[in-house]
Amino acid sequence: MKILIVTGGDVEPAFAAGFLKTYGASYVIAVDGGLEAAEALGLMPDAVVGDFDTVSAEVFARYQKIGIHIEIHKPEKDCTDTELALLYALSLPEVSQIVILGGLGRRFDHAMGNVQILFHALKRKVPCCMVDFYNRISLLDGVLEIEKSRIWGRYISLIPFTEQVKGVTLTGFKYPLTKAALTFGNSLGISNELLEERGRIEVEEGVLVYIESRD
Repeated sequence: MKILIVTGGDVEPAFAAGFLKTYGASYVIAVDGGLEAAEALGLMPDAVVGDFDTVSAEVFARYQKIGIHIEIHKPEKDCTDTELALLYALSLPEVSQIVILGGLGRRFDHAMGNVQILFHALKRKVPCCMVDFYNRISLLDGVLEIEKSRIWGRYISLIPFTEQVKGVTLTGFKYPLTKAALTFGNSLGISNELLEERGRIEVEEGVLVYIESRD
């Protein structure tokens, strides 16, 4: 089951509409203010999660009447609404992929927090990423094969998620690496590019933030 989580961050309508045609979600979760974004995109959520402090009362009331699954949380909580939505998604049966739309907006604290919560999916070995027009972000702890024709943009960046990432080997890249160590406090992995049609990233120990981006 392919799941789409629509959050309350910036959702660029033209990009989102095009992306939805190619993704083909089978289950949609709207997160608080993301309910309005989902409605604008013509999506009918299967579930709505949040403390509902940003969605309009009128919109929320309308969906309450429909009878879809709604999880209401108190504003004073230990998790963000997006994390709660991701945990709910991971509790569903036969989850094959999760995409978070709107997780990268003007609130940099929320964007950083959303990168952190991707670790829940990584631990469960469920492919999960955040996307907007400029970026596709996920976590990587093993081997990844990529194709130039299918990446998000020109640039590929690798940033340590754990304090040290050992045995990083890049094949097919402009700046190759062989069993390198990427650590907190350096920018060695920023703005690489594929030279070949296919590339390979290998990580022996640790976790990387994997970012495909375009200007």
